[in-house]
Parts: sequence; C-alpha cells; structure tokens
Amino acid sequence: MILLCCGTDGVLWHLRKPVVSTISKGGYLQGNVNRRLPSLGNKEPPGQEKVQLKRKVTLLRGISIIIGTIIGAGIFISPKGVLQNTGSVGMSLTIWTVCGVLSLFGALSYAELGTSIKKSGGHYTYILEVFGPLPAFVRVWVELLIIRPAATAVISLAFGRYILEPFFIQCEIPELAIKLITAVGLTVVMVLNSMSVSWSARIQIFLTFCKLTAILIIIVPGVMQLIKGQTQNFKDAFSGRDSSITRLPLAFYYGMYAYAGWFYLNFVTEEVENPEKTIPLAICISMAIVTIGYVLTNVAYFTTINAEELLLSNAVAVTFSERLLGNFSLAVPIFVALSCFGSMNGGVFAVSRLFYVASREGHLPEILSMIHVRKHTPLPAVIVLHPLTMIMLFSGDLDSLLNFLSFARWLFIGLAVAGLIYLRYKCPDMHRPFKVPLFIPALFSFTCLFMVALSLYSDPFSTGIGFIITLTGVPAYYLFIIWDKKPKWFRIMSERITRTLQIILEVVPEEDKL
Repeated sequence: MILLCCGTDGVLWHLRKPVVSTISKGGYLQGNVNRRLPSLGNKEPPGQEKVQLKRKVTLLRGISIIIGTIIGAGIFISPKGVLQNTGSVGMSLTIWTVCGVLSLFGALSYAELGTSIKKSGGHYTYILEVFGPLPAFVRVWVELLIIRPAATAVISLAFGRYILEPFFIQCEIPELAIKLITAVGLTVVMVLNSMSVSWSARIQIFLTFCKLTAILIIIVPGVMQLIKGQTQNFKDAFSGRDSSITRLPLAFYYGMYAYAGWFYLNFVTEEVENPEKTIPLAICISMAIVTIGYVLTNVAYFTTINAEELLLSNAVAVTFSERLLGNFSLAVPIFVALSCFGSMNGGVFAVSRLFYVASREGHLPEILSMIHVRKHTPLPAVIVLHPLTMIMLFSGDLDSLLNFLSFARWLFIGLAVAGLIYLRYKCPDMHRPFKVPLFIPALFSFTCLFMVALSLYSDPFSTGIGFIITLTGVPAYYLFIIWDKKPKWFRIMSERITRTLQIILEVVPEEDKL
C-alpha cells in the first residue's frame, strides 16, 4: 500500500507499507540476505568500492538507447501493416506521422514523470507510485513471463535470419540454423550486459549509427527519385481499396509498435547523468530523428514501389535497394541484422532494470535486485531473461502471443501517463523540473485507452485471451506477495537458494545511495 504526500517543499513523499509482510522472516520473495557475499562473513574487503549502479548514461548514450531500441527490423522488412489497414498511400503516411507525434506526446509525458519521480523502472514504477502494488505487480508479472521473452525472441529471430541471408542467397535458410545463430547472438547480448555497462552502452552507440546509416541509404536515393519527378505513386494518394474504420486501430497498433521504445530511457533513470536535463533532451532529439526518418523512409519506398508491390514484398528495403542500388543491395541484410542486434542490446539493458526495481520493491525474488560486486551490473536481472527467451525461441507462434498481449502494454502505458494527470491535482506543488501542457498526457492516455477499447471490438478473441493471461497476475499477487503463512521449510529453502546464487554469481544487495 502506498500513501502519496506532498511536503511543504513540494517533494513527493512515499509512505509505503511493506509489500511482503515476511521480509524480515525470509519470505518467498524477500529474505535475510547480507549486503556482502555470505562467504565473506562479517568482514568488509579492504578498499572495496561502494556496490551500486553508477550514473554512466550520458546524453549520447541516452539517445542511442531510445533510437537503438525503437528502430528494429520492421521499417526495413515489413512496414506494410499500416498500409494494409489504411487502404491508401496518403492515409498510411498520415498514420506514420500521427503515430510519431503521439509517441512524442507519450515520451514528453514520461520525461515529466522521469524527472519528478527519479527512480528507474519506467511504467512499473509510475503505476506503483500512483495506483499501488497490485496493478504494478500484474504489469511486471506479464512482462517477465511472456511479453519480454517473446518480444526478445522475435527480434532475435530476425537477427538470426538476416545475418545468415548473404550465405543463403540461392536457397532457403534452414530454420534450425536460424535458431542456433539466434541463440548465439542472444547469449552474446546477455554476456555483454552482464559484464559491463560502459561497453554495452558504447556498442549501442555504434549500432545506432549503423541504423541511421541504413535509413540514409534508403532516404537519399528516394529524395533523388523525387527530384527526378518519380511521383506517380503519390497521385490520388488517398484513393485506394476501401478499408473499414474498425481497422484503423490495427493501423495505429502497427504504427505505435514501430515507435515503441521511446520509454526505455525511463527504465534506467537512476543511471542517467543529470537526469533533469538529459532525459527530456534525449527524448526530444530521439523522437524528432525517428519520426522524420520513418516518414521519409516510407516516402522513399513509394518513389520506387507502388502500394500493391509493397504489400506483396517480404522485405521492402531489399526490394527497394535491388531496384536502385544494384549489387549494394547485398549489404541491406547486414544492416538489418545490426539493427536487430541493437534493439536486442538496448531492450535487455533497459528491461533488466525494470526487474531489478520490481525485486527491490518486493515484487520479484530478492536475488534479482542484487549487483555484481566488481562489475556493478544487475547480473541476475539480466540473465533471468536468457532461459525464458530460449524457451520462447524454440516454442510456438510468437507473433500470435505478442498479438494477444499487445493491448496490455498500451493499457499500462496509458495508465502510467494518466497517473501524471492524477499527480498534477494530488500534488500541485511537487517539484517538476520538466513540465508539459496538460493536454499532452490527456490526449496520449485517451488514445492508448481508446485503442485498447477498440481492439476489444475489432479483435475480441485475441484481446480476450490476452486479458485472461494478464489477469493471472491477480491470484499470483495474492499467492506470492500477500500470503505470509507459507510453510517454514519453503521459506528456509528459498533463503538457501538465494544465498547459494549469491555466492555463485558474486552479487550483493545495492548499498544505499547517499
């Protein structure tokens, strides 16, 4: 339970009752764990550096996290989802632009939340602070067990497929080969994020420049085509095959999904240098670059490919480059693979902090809130994704699973932004270094909730299944968090497992920041 109070200095104070009443007794999720490795006893290693996550995310690294996770494979492979559900070139470009503006509104709202509530965790933290532990737990429950492993597996499979594309030009790539190279790439990302925050951030910057280079390779020839007068596909741009208004939410889903990633910097707020300035600036720069890049890339496609051809193409960027760039088109799969790898790296870096914060709040096992004693990375929160993603990788239809649960992402993001409006009225004097006009969060949260409601109407089966899966978090909350009369043997076993993992992984709880 959380009580929000505003002090005389306008600072938001949190009076939180313990989520787990048995923390001091070694409950299922939290227990008695020393702030040093059990093998060290009570001795403090001489000259040991304070164990905590460092503020190593600069403005450039923040921009690379946002751009690097937004731009994945979709814009290069299959941006046809928007066109399929709008029915015309003009309307599809309009949707791409509108989704960019709406994503900017959401990102600006998160900039205010991130500079007012200076805690990592993103949606989870904001829902926890405003609406309490139950909806926050449901959010992290679905994210950990299904959404994040499935999403990571999807983008990883795209990496595996396109990194092998140049070696299988004349034949089909074996599915087993794709999954094996995908598993290798995923393991590399996990190891990288486990070993060093600095190196994962540096590689993210490099991969972000690769993504922007790939987009420029498409945009520049497209602009040259426009200069030459290749505008035939833009004539009667809003005429085309009829599309029901009920399909527009699906077009928005495709568009908003393509822009998804603008919220990831808020997952690492506690590691951002000077967050009051860095977060808003990184968000504004990133969203401007991505929106302009996405719209111009789609315009470039239509200078060479008409609507019917785009819908039939399995890899639009490859089709485009084959027509305009000749043999250089062979480089496109490499750029797509690098783009996917960047999304994998940025996603793992950011989402591991969500699990880290949820564990710190008592919603996940305490081992996930521990930090490596030398490398200062949230090692357990990073590697917990590895086995879950591997299971998803070699299991069933990932796209259907994501479709079932895509509504949940926007539902909780809409709630988080609605919480901003609530805080404006509940705590008007709260310190807000960055403040947006109230119509921005109002419009964005309304749009998110409207899309969720309309998805129930247009695709009730998939949305209904997703809703049921999400609701499994409610009994899980009462079983794992509220119920404090678990058997003694169970608590002892949980504590022993935690201590054993501490020794194996060389991790301890974070020391309080001064």
